[in-house]
Amino acid sequence: MSDRLFLEIEKRVKLIQDYVLSEPYVRRFAPEDMKEAVTAYFRSGGKRLRPAVLLFACGAVGGDESKAISAAAAVEIFHTWTLVHDDIIDRDALRRGQPTVHEQFYKKSLENGRFGKDVAGARHYGISVAILAGDVQHGWGISLMTELSTRYGISPEVTLKLIDTLDTYVLTTLVEGELLDVQQSKMPIEALSEADIEDMLWKKTGALYEFCGAAGAAIGLNSADFSHPLVKAISGFTSACGAAFQLQDDILGILGDEKRLGKPVGSDIREGKRTLIVCSAYRKASPAQRELMNRILGNKDASMEEISEVTALLVDLGGVEYTKERAKVYLQKALPYLEKVPPSFYRDLLADWAQLMTQREF
Repeated sequence: MSDRLFLEIEKRVKLIQDYVLSEPYVRRFAPEDMKEAVTAYFRSGGKRLRPAVLLFACGAVGGDESKAISAAAAVEIFHTWTLVHDDIIDRDALRRGQPTVHEQFYKKSLENGRFGKDVAGARHYGISVAILAGDVQHGWGISLMTELSTRYGISPEVTLKLIDTLDTYVLTTLVEGELLDVQQSKMPIEALSEADIEDMLWKKTGALYEFCGAAGAAIGLNSADFSHPLVKAISGFTSACGAAFQLQDDILGILGDEKRLGKPVGSDIREGKRTLIVCSAYRKASPAQRELMNRILGNKDASMEEISEVTALLVDLGGVEYTKERAKVYLQKALPYLEKVPPSFYRDLLADWAQLMTQREF
């Protein structure tokens, strides 16, 4: 993978970090627990791939990416509130190597006893803080979008189009994907098709990547016309790459390095996630292997030994390899879109980023 890509992403990671953690924004949040909760995931790092892609897309159509910085920050904040809420739904204790927001304030409440002295009360406080923090982040992201016009001179028509698209189409698609994920985890594996799973995965991840491509191109062109050939080309490209990203994410969720990922490996198995890996392996499993998978998948109390057993099955039965191949299919679907974009430094960065979607280990 190109060292140049990582260098360029890191530049933009710092830009976004400095932007959202600057005093004019942070001082809005009170009381102290809310300020801490709203900014927690920004202080703990993160890949920041979505805002980087938005900025690359802006440059790829000949735009000035400095005018898109508030939109890039907005999509990262929008993504972050979905993570805060998703961590509650999935009951995850770690995110980016640090306690998730609900876990952080559960522990804090237990320690100081101010807002919940018993375990149940402290847990309720932690979840309450996380839900409210996500709500604040959602509003903050929309507010940042308005800066496209108020600070950076982008046409109000463009800004309104982006806000409307983000808070209707993207929001409802993401929430649909999240609910489908929850519902599918309760369904018999054999009742789900590959198309069902990939549709859910795209809605959870691909829709926001699609928006990042469209938004960056629209800002770069200063045009609210999403049917513009360059907007369609870049959004089609980022949409397909988003699906590849999620498939690779599912692989890392069972085989990744927990320290590099910053979140628990094996939690998808305990949650009973119906990933493409699981469904592909299940089709090839013997009755005894299916019995083992049915017993462990979705078992919150599964031991690490049991998790390892199921993980080995998912590999041995070809579920991981099949998912890798499907991610490559989405990558091959994405690349022709990029050929419609004029050659440039930014187009090369987008091409490198596409390769990262199926090769990343973090």
